Amino acid sequence: MGQFVQISFQCLPLRAVGRLDAPPDAAEEVRELHRRIRWAAEKHGFFNSYYLYDGQCVFHFTNDEQLGTVEFGFEGTVLTDPTDCKTQYCDLSVQLRGQVCPWLTAAATQWLAETVSLAVKVEFDRYIASGDLKKAIERVEQLRAESDARGGYLAMGL
Repeated sequence: MGQFVQISFQCLPLRAVGRLDAPPDAAEEVRELHRRIRWAAEKHGFFNSYYLYDGQCVFHFTNDEQLGTVEFGFEGTVLTDPTDCKTQYCDLSVQLRGQVCPWLTAAATQWLAETVSLAVKVEFDRYIASGDLKKAIERVEQLRAESDARGGYLAMGL
């Protein structure tokens, strides 16, 4: 448990998305994700914008996994500077998934939910610095090129 805040997510670079429509035979869950991604692209554009999904943020307040943890799920858009070197803004939907923290109040829960965006901003900068952003962009562009060559859907790498 070496971290006070654990963050994980899947990252879709919006610039690498060739099609925003879901395949006709896609499950409703996939169609909904496509709708949210399309809405994010319309709101924030395709450049220097990244859609994060399957996000998880866990805050640890004690050194015991069975006591003092609060878990949030998140999904939404992260925007970077023009060089993709620094996170500028997070537009996330955050929801409480669970907690093992008997002393947690409603006000503290709200404050932690607001803190998720700040924590994700820090983590996305670490993601950029580690080279994972560049790898994600290359991976999605390769998938799109392969799909285009077959005349099919990328399905946004999902």
